[in-house]
Amino acid sequence: MEWPYRLAVCSPSGLSIGMATLTLRSTVIAAAACIVLAWATNHHVCAEDRAVRIVVLGDSLTAGYGVLAVDAFPAKLERALRTRGESAAVANAGVSGDTAAMGLARLNRAITDDTNAVILELGANDMLRGFEPSVTRAALVMILRNLKARRIVVLLCGVRTQPSRGDEYKSAFAAMFSGLASEHDVLFYPAFDDAFVDDAQLKLPDGLHPTAAGIEAVVTRILPKVEALIDRARRRDR
Repeated sequence: MEWPYRLAVCSPSGLSIGMATLTLRSTVIAAAACIVLAWATNHHVCAEDRAVRIVVLGDSLTAGYGVLAVDAFPAKLERALRTRGESAAVANAGVSGDTAAMGLARLNRAITDDTNAVILELGANDMLRGFEPSVTRAALVMILRNLKARRIVVLLCGVRTQPSRGDEYKSAFAAMFSGLASEHDVLFYPAFDDAFVDDAQLKLPDGLHPTAAGIEAVVTRILPKVEALIDRARRRDR
């Protein structure tokens, strides 16, 4: 009595239903695969094309002391990057008079979690006030550790000291900056003010800060390092 029932299952109509179910499953699987592939492709494209958000954490050298806002370092840097085809937004988090410790104190307010990269330029005021390099170093270490924990890539900038402090003092700070860059595996630009500090025509009357032309000179020199910073940020975002 069971044989006719089995025959019905294997009848042409049963086969049609089975084949239709199989075809539907294949279609669904293929569609799902296409969606996943499209997402992966679009995600990769977005990671490559998305604007990298850079914040410049510094003092008066980057804040734009004595010049128009459009001539400040972050604004000029952003324009230069766009001219070279780089998709980047550069925010100004420079505060005149800030020491490294002051930069640390406002770090989490100045550097939000949507930041991809930071150009860190602090230490000039520490030198002017005669701080020991170890004091500046301690604050910079805390800043670098904080940014690393948040997966924010960094370009650390050193600065040159005033001649009145002497060669030994200058060498100690230079070694401190380069040592930090090596220890924390961050990009390094040895002296932010090197492009203008020896040229009176590129400095304001105070002899310390760059004119708009001086800032332009800084941007020209530092640009390759900033492009390397953007590349690191994009690779980390993949």
